[in-house]
Amino acid sequence: MRIMSLNANGIRAAARKGFFDWLPQQQADFVCIQETKAQLHQLADEIFHPSGYHCHYHDAEKKGYSGVALFSRHEPDQVTHGIGWPAFDSEGRWLQVDVGDLSVVSLYLPSGTSKEERQAFKVECMDHFTPKLDAMAKAGRDWVICGDWNIAHKEIDLKNWKANQKNSGFLPEERAWLDQVFGPLGWADAFRQIDPNPDRYTWWSNRGRAWDNNVGWRIDYQVVTSGLADKVVGADIYTESRFSDHAPLVIDYDYAIKR
Repeated sequence: MRIMSLNANGIRAAARKGFFDWLPQQQADFVCIQETKAQLHQLADEIFHPSGYHCHYHDAEKKGYSGVALFSRHEPDQVTHGIGWPAFDSEGRWLQVDVGDLSVVSLYLPSGTSKEERQAFKVECMDHFTPKLDAMAKAGRDWVICGDWNIAHKEIDLKNWKANQKNSGFLPEERAWLDQVFGPLGWADAFRQIDPNPDRYTWWSNRGRAWDNNVGWRIDYQVVTSGLADKVVGADIYTESRFSDHAPLVIDYDYAIKR
C-alpha cells in the first residue's frame, strides 16, 4: 500500500507545475493534499478528479485559503469532513476516509508564524487533539494521519535549528507535544521508522536560496498507529520536481486492507 501526501500551496498552482502529470506514475492507493486554496466549484476540470480515484475535498469557508483533499483508489465505507469543532472545521483542515479497518486522514494543522492569534489557535488545536489522538489510538483501528503538522520535531528535522528555537514550528512546547504524540499517545512517525538520516526536509522557504542550499524543515508527516509502525517498507521525499514549496512525502506499507 502506497500513501502520498503533499501540501500543494494551491492545488491549481500545483497542477500548472505538473503535479497531476506526475501523480499517475506513483500508483498511490491514497493521495492526501493540503492547502488546496480553492472552492469545489473552481475544481470542475477533470484534472482535479484523476481517473481511478474516489476524490473528496473539504474547503475552507474563506476563499483562497487552507482546504484539504483526499483521493482514494478504494471506495470508502465512510467519508468525514471535519472533526465537529466549528473553529477548526470552518478552515477546511480535516478530511477522513474509512476503508475496512483502515482510516486515512488528510490533515492541515495551523501555522503560527503570521501573528500571535494564530499561534494561540495552534496551541488550542494541539490541546484539542491530545485526547482525540489518545482515543483514536485506543479504538482498535489502523490510522494514517497525513499532512502538514507545521512542527519540526527534533534538531535533525530542520537545518537552522539553533536560530529557530524561539520561532513557531520549533518552539519547545510544540516539540514537547510531538514527544507526547510519538510517546505516551502511542503514535509513530512513519518516515523515521526507516529513515534516520539528516538533511531530509519537506518544506523550504521561498526566501533566499533555501531550496538550492537545502535549508529546509521536515514538517510534513505520516503519523500512524502502532499496528502500522512496523509495516513501513519504503519512504521517500520527492525532490526531482517542484510542485510547491513543500515536497511530496511517499510512504510504502506492507499492509493489506481488510473489509
